[in-house]
Parts: sequence; C-alpha cells; structure tokens
Amino acid sequence: MATTLATVEAREVIRCDNCSLVQFRTSNSLCRRCHKPLEIDEPEPLAPQLVPPAAQASEEPEGIDVARAVRAVRQGRNLSQRQLAGRMQVPRTYISKIENAKAVPTLSSLERLANALEVDICELLRDGRSRRAREAAALMADPFLAEIAPLVNQLDGFQRAMFLNQVRELACGRRRPA
Repeated sequence: MATTLATVEAREVIRCDNCSLVQFRTSNSLCRRCHKPLEIDEPEPLAPQLVPPAAQASEEPEGIDVARAVRAVRQGRNLSQRQLAGRMQVPRTYISKIENAKAVPTLSSLERLANALEVDICELLRDGRSRRAREAAALMADPFLAEIAPLVNQLDGFQRAMFLNQVRELACGRRRPA
C-alpha cells in the first residue's frame, strides 16, 4: 500500500525590521503591514578588495583610513549603525564591515555614505595623519591642555595615573574631603 503525502511548499518566515510583523515572505518582498522592503540585499563591491592583515593590525594608520573616518563621523553625529544603514538603505552589517575595515566601499557607496552622514566625501578620504594633526591642534587650542602638555613628559607612569584620576574626579564633579 503506497501513501501519498501532499507536498507542502516551504515558505520562509521573516520579520519586518520596520514594523516587527512576523509574516511569510510575499512574492514582492514587501511587508504586508507597512509595505517597506522586507530585506535589502547587501551591495557587492565591483571587485573584491582585501585589506592586508598588516594594515589592520597597525596602531598608526599611514594612509587613507575610511573605516575610522566613518566611525568617527557617525559617532560624532550620535547615529547608530542601524540608523546610518537605514539612511543608506543597506544592511547594518555592511556598515559594520566598513567600520571594521572588512569591506572597502565602492565610489558610489562612498558617495551614498557621505550623503547619509551629511559630510563631504573629502572628509571620509582624508588620511590618518592629517586627521590626527587636526585633532591635536583642536586639543591644544584649550589653554589648560596647552599648559599641561609639556609637563606630562616629565611624569613617570604612576604619577600620570594619579594625575589622570584627579582630572577624572574633577570632571565628574567629585570632590575629595579636605
């Protein structure tokens, strides 16, 4: 005796990132409630570009460092990776890969990234040395830091740690009893 089983088509269950509705994938891949795309395919670079391990491990970047620039600008604008990805209409993982130097954005992605961050592309392409020089100049514009900077080299490790703890306590508004 043969038994016939009705074949049930496997249907993918997916959650909408926008409205959180759990649903079967529709034929047009739009959410049934909010009509937003259920999932956006990650853009693929035109040619695979590998970042050499030596460049990833170095503490002092020598050339253009898009990863640090993107992270710095994004954090400066108080945006999460998810918010930035939403502005660009790419998956959050793509932003993470860019910030961790696992992916190098194409020129079109770089342009979309700059537009989403509301900066000029040049800001993302400045090399690490000029960025550090601008940050150092901004720090040295503070009169307190400009006065302390030459004296820090004269301190040993323990004295530096003590000084740093004192500055932290002052910054937090804590006062030691006299």
